[in-house]
Amino acid sequence: MKKVGGTIFILILLSVIFFLDWYVFQGIKTILPSGYLAQGKTIYWVLTATIALWFGYTFYTIMQEGKISPTSQQSLNWFLVILVTQLTIVLFLFGEDLIRGLGSVYRYITNSSQDGALLSSRRKFVSQLAFAVAVIPMTGFIYGIVKGKYAFRTIRKTLYFKDLPEAFDGFTITQLSDIHAGSFKDFEAVKKGAEMAAAQQSDLFVFTGDLVNHKANEIDPMLDIFSKIKAPYGQFSILGNHDYGDYTSWPSPEAKIQNLESLKNKHHLMGFDLLLDESRTIEKDGQKISLLGVENWGVGFQSKGDLEKSLQNVPEKDFKILLSHDPTHWDEQVKNHPKNIHLTLSGHTHGMQMGIETPFIRWSPAQYRYANWAGIAEQAGKYLYVNRGFGFHAFAGRVGIWPEITVIELKKG
Repeated sequence: MKKVGGTIFILILLSVIFFLDWYVFQGIKTILPSGYLAQGKTIYWVLTATIALWFGYTFYTIMQEGKISPTSQQSLNWFLVILVTQLTIVLFLFGEDLIRGLGSVYRYITNSSQDGALLSSRRKFVSQLAFAVAVIPMTGFIYGIVKGKYAFRTIRKTLYFKDLPEAFDGFTITQLSDIHAGSFKDFEAVKKGAEMAAAQQSDLFVFTGDLVNHKANEIDPMLDIFSKIKAPYGQFSILGNHDYGDYTSWPSPEAKIQNLESLKNKHHLMGFDLLLDESRTIEKDGQKISLLGVENWGVGFQSKGDLEKSLQNVPEKDFKILLSHDPTHWDEQVKNHPKNIHLTLSGHTHGMQMGIETPFIRWSPAQYRYANWAGIAEQAGKYLYVNRGFGFHAFAGRVGIWPEITVIELKKG
């Protein structure tokens, strides 16, 4: 059944690709000089058919192997570049077709005629405009693949809590999430990002899951890089859905278990205190807050995390910060929990690594899957912060949603 479903997906994908290719060629026909049309048509269809089949083979390989190899990742990059370029062109051409169709209906009703030369001239102009405008998203995606995935930025937020202990007024937390070590090739760029995190000199450092894509050894070239991140009140971490090795094949169940144990050890080698459904007490000037960390819990993903277990031995009156990889956990269990959990720090969504964030427009494909896909959410004085991720996965780039280092300041008030 799985094989049949995969075949159907590939056939649908190829059908969509060829449809877009056909629509784009309608625009090319209006631009090409008539003397080059036959030759251009042959070159175009040979080229696009080859590319389409390569993309089809890429998706077939991913489904067969159960993972995204470096070669497949590069193919996915170009698939997205071409797709967004074609969709932009088709949007303009379809708009012109729609206007022309409505005009035809109007002329039929009114028994009027259309100037053929004007129609041809307009079609050529719209085609030229479509190709010109398509350069913008194409350039944006290429930038995102080459530079954007390493364009680390620091986001600072100040959150106010009435019951924050006085000693923690002004206490700062640096958060990283979703490193996805297996996706990185430029370790110098990774080092710069880690140095930016260390340079914040926050009181506490936390990492909220997905250290690797599949296997523990992915982080080996970067152990020294991330081990340099230190904070006076400690470095703490949790696991994410990718850390369990569920998205690749293993020679035996024992090998998968051994990989997870190895990954847990990598956290300790970097100086991270890995929280597995447990808590730690952070003390300052005779006062304390509780830091909780759960294993992965998410809607649509395996839910290993046990919030109740992490709350054991935590006084109900304590100020509580929870590390939980998937923000859907906050919606489903945390925000309405009778034991007040003041702040939850999550990641997971990556903001889908593409979108628009301006003071006026905020959009990402992630919003169709996650109610809280990036930034702050609040309900009755309880806060969730969703980090956009340090690394990347599947699409080896970032467009508009840049890799993030979060600094949160706690204030009493």
